[in-house]
Amino acid sequence: MTQIIEPDTEIGDIAEAAAQVPAEASLYERLGGAYAIAGAVDVLVDRLFDNALVNANAGVHAHHGNAANGPGYKFLVTAWSIEAAGGPKCYLGRDMIAAHDGLTIDPAGFDAVAMEIAATLMFLGVPQRERDEFNAIIETYRGQVVQAGPVAG
Repeated sequence: MTQIIEPDTEIGDIAEAAAQVPAEASLYERLGGAYAIAGAVDVLVDRLFDNALVNANAGVHAHHGNAANGPGYKFLVTAWSIEAAGGPKCYLGRDMIAAHDGLTIDPAGFDAVAMEIAATLMFLGVPQRERDEFNAIIETYRGQVVQAGPVAG
């Protein structure tokens, strides 16, 4: 069943959300809900598409190097982030293993993305607790995203 995300229940300001909800609220609520998360992802994806370290991987750059991929990528990252933060089920994309299959993302590439996520959350004024919690979620996916490259021989 589809869950409706009501705009009037959204805080919308990712920097102020945690102060406006109870401390025991879900990370999704403490980040301000779908609207605030979408706004953060809008900033993040632009930064990822411009990040030289992230795009040093040819497979990643093939996707990020095409500006036409931006809107769809923002949609999927927003939906994934909403779910990962404890919000409603709305992610329609592939699981992390399938989504990154064949990209041979190494630890440095994963770290570059994780650092960009952390920097974006800091840039947007997200409080430390919420940054730490979201960054910990990202780290749990390292094993699904980082893939060994071809063995030199």
